[in-house]
Amino acid sequence: MTLKIFQKGFNYSQDGQGNRLVYHLQGCNMSCMWCANPEGMKMDGVIYTDKDWIEDALCPKGAVKEGELDRMICGRCTDRECLSVKHRSKGIRLSCEERTVDEVYEEIVRSRPMFYDGGGVTFTGGEATMQFEPLKSLLIRLKEVGIHTAVETNGSHPGLPKLFPYIDQLIMDCKHWDGEKHKKYTGVSIETVLCNLKAAARDHGRVDIRIPLIGGVNDSEEDMEKFVSLFQTLGGSGVTFEILKYHEFGKNKWKQCGWTYKMDESAHVTLEQIRHFKELIQSCGLNYKKS
Repeated sequence: MTLKIFQKGFNYSQDGQGNRLVYHLQGCNMSCMWCANPEGMKMDGVIYTDKDWIEDALCPKGAVKEGELDRMICGRCTDRECLSVKHRSKGIRLSCEERTVDEVYEEIVRSRPMFYDGGGVTFTGGEATMQFEPLKSLLIRLKEVGIHTAVETNGSHPGLPKLFPYIDQLIMDCKHWDGEKHKKYTGVSIETVLCNLKAAARDHGRVDIRIPLIGGVNDSEEDMEKFVSLFQTLGGSGVTFEILKYHEFGKNKWKQCGWTYKMDESAHVTLEQIRHFKELIQSCGLNYKKS
């Protein structure tokens, strides 16, 4: 059993409590235009380029010219010599690597001394639940040895509640309150997301709900009020809420994947909007996560 991973590393308190080893799992069923990790979208990965390392000689088929990858030529290639041991480089690479569950498990156990301040391991994406069975297997094993686990998810997998017993900290996105707009901006129905949010709030002891606030998508006064109405049905002592401000950290990655970044300046939100939304959440007695 294997996992496809496109990024890993340690961070402190950003993706769960304490110091954590974070695995970004390949593949996502949503198509959010503001995604900061577009290289993690396609299940099979994407040819990813780095302008600081790419050289014409890296492609034996002549797809690289003056530091630019011709995706038309690249798309017709079947043997992918550029990814072979002979040509392997930071300049052109597949966005992910495949590792066995045993390998990942052993790496996590070896890293245990680094899990200070209540830390542990976090699985995010892409969308971690796209690799449901190997993820479940790994979570069970980590639970057995007492390692703190966190999963960051968009909440759209119907089997998510089956993972609840093996997740110590569940981090869930809530991208919109309206079904039609949710479908428009993510490409996925909101129904399962709402079911899982309600199940998590009811049945899981530690749920952090995050709202990525995007200008022109979900930042109007009506949006904020509707979000709060929804949150009132989810609130509880084990549930917290947090607003994530739109940023462009992933903008260059879209180009490196050969895609066009379609967000513009109108997507930015102000600190005043964040403050106002936070106050609305807190005014209803809901737990806002302290930064």
